[in-house]
Amino acid sequence: MLGPVSDAILLEGLQVPAALGVTAGERALRRPVEIDLRLHADLRRPGTSDALEDTADYAQVYEVVAKIASGREHLLIEALAQRICDALLGTFPDVERVGIRVRKIAPFAAALRTAGVEIERGRD
Repeated sequence: MLGPVSDAILLEGLQVPAALGVTAGERALRRPVEIDLRLHADLRRPGTSDALEDTADYAQVYEVVAKIASGREHLLIEALAQRICDALLGTFPDVERVGIRVRKIAPFAAALRTAGVEIERGRD
């Protein structure tokens, strides 16, 4: 068994459309949200093998995130972030923890650049 490591895959600035907002009209717009991810995993194996199958494929990560963001309605940013964490932990068994920052871009015209949350979730 390998000892604990502090490795992480960083994916920053993912933009995906999301059915997100308290009002039905806001959710219907499916405006983009910006997402930063930190996928905590032991990266020694892919670092040595140089093989894509030994790590989390960025394209697959994006597909999971996009499916969750646009596949159902979310009233709160917190719920969207939690659902993405749950999906990533369920899809990628080598990922031990997921850190996520979700930002809603310009939620109030000319009054606020972004609104968002940052959470970290691990395996129970």
